[in-house]
Amino acid sequence: MKIHDFEYVGERFADIQVLRYRLNGFEALTTNQKLYIYYLSQAALCGRDITTDQFGKYNLRIRKLLESVYLHYRGNRETAAFGAFLEYLKRVWFSNGIYHHYGCEKFVPQFGEDDLREWVGAMDATLLPLSDGETTESLLAELVPVIFNPNILPKRVNKADGQDLVETSACNFYEGVSQAEVEAYYGSMKNAADDCPPSFGLNSKLVKADGVLKELTWKTDGLYGAAIRQIVYWLEKAQDVAENDQQKKVISLLTQYYRTGDLRLFDQYSIEWLKELDGDIDFINGFIEVYGDPLGLKASWEGLVEYKDKIGTRRTQAISSNAQWFEDHSPVDPRFKKKQVRGVTAHVICAAMLGGDEYPSTAIGINLPNADWIRAQYGSKSITISNITDAYNKAARGNGFSEEFVIDDATRSLINRYGDICDDLHTDLHECLGHGSGQLLPGVDPDALKAYGNTIEEARADLFGLYYIASEKLLELGLVPDRNAYKSQYYTYMLNGLLTQMVRIEPGRQIEEAHMRNRALIARWAYEHSKGAVSLIRRNGKTHLLINDYKALRDLFAQLLAEVQRIKSEGDFEAARQLVEKYGVKIDADLHQEVLTRYKRLNLAPYKGFLNPWLKPVTDAEGKIVDIEVDYSETYDEQMLRYSREYGFL
Repeated sequence: MKIHDFEYVGERFADIQVLRYRLNGFEALTTNQKLYIYYLSQAALCGRDITTDQFGKYNLRIRKLLESVYLHYRGNRETAAFGAFLEYLKRVWFSNGIYHHYGCEKFVPQFGEDDLREWVGAMDATLLPLSDGETTESLLAELVPVIFNPNILPKRVNKADGQDLVETSACNFYEGVSQAEVEAYYGSMKNAADDCPPSFGLNSKLVKADGVLKELTWKTDGLYGAAIRQIVYWLEKAQDVAENDQQKKVISLLTQYYRTGDLRLFDQYSIEWLKELDGDIDFINGFIEVYGDPLGLKASWEGLVEYKDKIGTRRTQAISSNAQWFEDHSPVDPRFKKKQVRGVTAHVICAAMLGGDEYPSTAIGINLPNADWIRAQYGSKSITISNITDAYNKAARGNGFSEEFVIDDATRSLINRYGDICDDLHTDLHECLGHGSGQLLPGVDPDALKAYGNTIEEARADLFGLYYIASEKLLELGLVPDRNAYKSQYYTYMLNGLLTQMVRIEPGRQIEEAHMRNRALIARWAYEHSKGAVSLIRRNGKTHLLINDYKALRDLFAQLLAEVQRIKSEGDFEAARQLVEKYGVKIDADLHQEVLTRYKRLNLAPYKGFLNPWLKPVTDAEGKIVDIEVDYSETYDEQMLRYSREYGFL
């Protein structure tokens, strides 16, 4: 497909817009590099069913049932009910289950129980995903209530203060246990004298059987073994064509970890992964991020394959090479600063394949590993994903959002001139320096903030980026064109946190997702403490954001960064709870309705996600792979069904 033929914007349904991303520069890679990417990409796709199952006990069986109806029902498919069914299935594909990928609430089907029973009843039972001895009736008896009853397993991740977050969350990380039991179980494993503690519980499901708590570890001969064995197979194929010996060592440690489930091996893998800097290709594969667990302990499976954007990487290297300067000049208490910043590396990359919890909805920046002691002793790697942000930017041009929500032409001009540059820079600062900054005081439990830990960590990184994007240091490094550039980021960040991110929330609901809570927390705290530097004003019956003093706003970001870092460093749970609950959770109903009404007129989808390119091996007469072709022509339905067919190992 030629560049001028490339279509970024694809199918739309519900609140979702599906986009495509382009593999810029892929054709310039060597054949061996392309093959390495291909094998890693296969490994990134093999864990899809793991993620789906982690997101809900019934997700896989529901998806398979719905796919059977989609493929094999031969009755009238032109009814409104069947159209609603198709939209529901598309949402299940997008969210890896029956819960919204961002808000975590269960989808409400717009077709009825009787419709589903009719469609399934008209099909040959051999075409249904029946277990041994199961009948069509027993399958429906199990799944229909989960799909249609709003009171059964209503939220994937519940973070409501004062509730048992384990018992009220539908994520499939626990079974038959309470929050108190989970916290006591993992708390008993911790040893204050251990300076290098593993991330207890990261790769297992905790269950209670006959009154006894037991971990079911995710490994080749354990839970999810059928999928993990396939991941290992492709990783070992990739190991044979890796760019260097360090990459081979990294893959060897990862496959050992997958075979044993040993979390200390995972830490060794993470440390060696940090050391691999010479190759052009890198990857993430495994049980990584803990946002899907209300307690922030257990990790969802994800996969990402990437190759360097060498032009963009010059920007992140300028930042990472000055990491000590940024740490030293941070406006936080000196007790919480790293005396020596180690191993901070950052690259701008192109995504080559998204998998698991990174697909179809993906991050635009990532900083790993997550273990605090590894960050302190060995550093971290950060990436900003340029072809993903490029796709977002191209899809957003001319959509009317700015005209509706930005207060005036002068501010719009500022954002049009600097917005893309500053968005990328803020992501770089957030991932490269923000997450890697600061330190815990000796003896502080990394999990001390419990359910508030993710929100506080994201706020810390965002505030670090907001403070430094206005720094003269960025001008000195040649990363911003002039001293006014930062204002575009301040305006769009505050606008999002105070107003426009509410388009992602249904009326009557509160803010649940950690990143959204973080942005609301920062914006609302700054607004409340601004003494007129930030205002919400009414013009022509609409609420608009007005920033009267950008320098004062930067001072506010500095004050809040100092407090958030203190909370993190001291493990001050009560302060974290009060900060998040006061500023990051509740929504003004009238303002929310106004924003929703204005946004609806624009006919925009509040959420975006991506189709992957299809990497196809090209072989010679002897069957040897001589090239990898990139195919962008696959539709959303085609890709989802192919993935279920080719990577449905569970």
